[in-house]
Amino acid sequence: MKLHLSAAAAAFFLLAGVGVAAAEDIIIQPEQETVIREYVKKQPLASVKVPGVELNIGTALPDTVELREVPNVKYRYVVIDNRTVLVDPTTHKIIKIYD
Repeated sequence: MKLHLSAAAAAFFLLAGVGVAAAEDIIIQPEQETVIREYVKKQPLASVKVPGVELNIGTALPDTVELREVPNVKYRYVVIDNRTVLVDPTTHKIIKIYD
């Protein structure tokens, strides 16, 4: 029984570590942050509604949501419920929410 408990604990910590590492993988450099903020201000979009989707970091948006490009930045953006959302275009996951 003790062996099973130790293995379960090890698996839990391993999976928890993977989750933390995945969340830390996306780092927006300050220079990119400035470029994104300035571009979004100059290129405002109409806000859209996405029923059934909560705006949280890591939430995947449906493929039907049209993402807009930010020049020289690999991420895309969209305005949902009057909040600008930065999205990874390969996964459609929200990586940052601007108020």
